[in-house]
Amino acid sequence: MSCFQTVQDYGLRAIGIGERLLPREDFTLCEQFTLIGSGMIWNVYFGLTALVLGFFFATALALGKASPRAIFRKPSEWFVFVFRGSPLFIQFFFGYFVFLSLKSYSQFFDPFTSAWLGALIVLFFNTSAYSAEIFYGALRSIPKGDVEAADAYGLTGWSRFKRVIWPTMLRLAWPAYTNEAIFLFHATTLVYISSFPAWQQRGDALYYASYFADKTFNPFIPYPILAGYFIVLTLVVISFYGLVNRRLNRHLPEARRQKIRLRLNLIR
Repeated sequence: MSCFQTVQDYGLRAIGIGERLLPREDFTLCEQFTLIGSGMIWNVYFGLTALVLGFFFATALALGKASPRAIFRKPSEWFVFVFRGSPLFIQFFFGYFVFLSLKSYSQFFDPFTSAWLGALIVLFFNTSAYSAEIFYGALRSIPKGDVEAADAYGLTGWSRFKRVIWPTMLRLAWPAYTNEAIFLFHATTLVYISSFPAWQQRGDALYYASYFADKTFNPFIPYPILAGYFIVLTLVVISFYGLVNRRLNRHLPEARRQKIRLRLNLIR
């Protein structure tokens, strides 16, 4: 079988398009690259969806945490504390247990026990908590002069938030938020080893890498391929967030523009 035919057969297998059965023997590099790349579709889905939805929820949590009213501040503080204070791997297990318990009361919760929705919700909550803490720190760091200038121009309420506070918060938080986005995409590999089952053996990239490692007894080919895909994905994230960072800082002199600095997260 040619490599082109392999790509046609297995390129979209992770989402149910193409060959139903996995290759059993005589694995080629093309098959490993293709199937692991196919699984990356799910990793991108988990990371991108959780990141986009979590961005808005994190903003609301940060505002709630900074609110002088306890009715908004306390729930936000506890939400951030719980999801930042517990390991993501444990959150997957606890989330699956909760959804499985709810499923016994109503069939409405049946999809929540699947990885495509249940694991996504856990990732959404987790990244929202971490991002909220980043945004909250940026809110506390907004120069008083910026707020006073907005008051001097007669901006109040929503107008002041939209034109001054929110853009300044994003500008200050963006370098740290970039690292959170990178970590979130890396954390999607935990979905495979969590309680949420893969649907009809159509798992993520780690699922296929583990499959080849188990069948060939050689982890030194599929896992470096997996790492290579994530390195490429990380470069894409850095490039995109770098463009946004330059956009947010376009009004500042070059010497005052914040640079994106990557920091290695050894433990979460």
